[in-house]
Amino acid sequence: MDASREILQFLHFNPLSTRSEIASGTLTGYSDATIKRLVAELVKSGDIIVEGKARATRYRLSAQAHLLMPLNLDTYFAQDVDERKMQTSFNFELIREQIPSVTLFTDEERAHLNGLQKEFRQHVKEMTRNEYNKEMERLGIDLSWKSSQIEGNTYSLLETEHLLRESQAADGKTREEAVMLLNHKHALRFILDNPDYLQELTVSHIEDIHSLLADDLSVDKGIRHRRVGITGTRYRPLDNEFQIREAMHDMCSIVNAKDDVFEKALITLLLLSYIQAFSDGNKRTARITSNALLIANGYCPLSFRSVDSIDYKKAMLIFYEQNNLYAFKKIFIDQFEFAVKEYF
Repeated sequence: MDASREILQFLHFNPLSTRSEIASGTLTGYSDATIKRLVAELVKSGDIIVEGKARATRYRLSAQAHLLMPLNLDTYFAQDVDERKMQTSFNFELIREQIPSVTLFTDEERAHLNGLQKEFRQHVKEMTRNEYNKEMERLGIDLSWKSSQIEGNTYSLLETEHLLRESQAADGKTREEAVMLLNHKHALRFILDNPDYLQELTVSHIEDIHSLLADDLSVDKGIRHRRVGITGTRYRPLDNEFQIREAMHDMCSIVNAKDDVFEKALITLLLLSYIQAFSDGNKRTARITSNALLIANGYCPLSFRSVDSIDYKKAMLIFYEQNNLYAFKKIFIDQFEFAVKEYF
């Protein structure tokens, strides 16, 4: 880890530290002059904010650095859940101030994504309608499988394909597993039949998508009225229905105000999972809703087929606990590239 990144990581977990505290906590063996220079460079770049003067000077991360700096996931998750230093309650500033004020993708990342999107559009232009439909069906099968697998569904990809194409359930699997997969198919079909449905994101449209995914399962529909817990973390989402709805409306406002479609899709993926507005099915709803936004704007949807389920969950947990989206952003970029190259 380079020195500047080590300073940023220290301040992430130890905000409002003095320069001497930064030095003792990170850069052993470096001279005071070197530490002073590195901190000054990070202040100039906008990664560090200075508070106070003279001996009262303290340093903290900017919103941009807090959200987007890389954190070491292996080191972080080597600690037991009860030992990790984390944000255990819902962070209102994250939605109201931090995410609206930052640019989520670097110029290099945006150029890469835009290049892939250009490639997607060119390939689609060269395809017949039948070829396009077949590839979209294949992507939909992969998405239904992976999205369900992340949530513990035990169907294999081949079993999922047989179920979705032939309506034949696999032996030894539960009815609920089959219904979960079929609900993905129905939700995706609805989005493809109504491609402009999420041209503008609304709470009622998100509820509609959740309703399709929850159909015929033991899942309450609509915004939840009670507390919900998340396995593997001490983070606890809001438990007040009014506040949940308020957070959902705030999220929709952020997404609709963004011009960049990739930011719209990434924010939706993250915040729908973070808010946990429903009693179950939140991440499934996030993945379908995010894809609906991409489709509504003529962008390539994501299947998430090649992502490791554990990596996905870790990236999501570190966003819950640290409000840092670097790991999840990398997954998003990798999966967009995979979808463009694999299907189109």
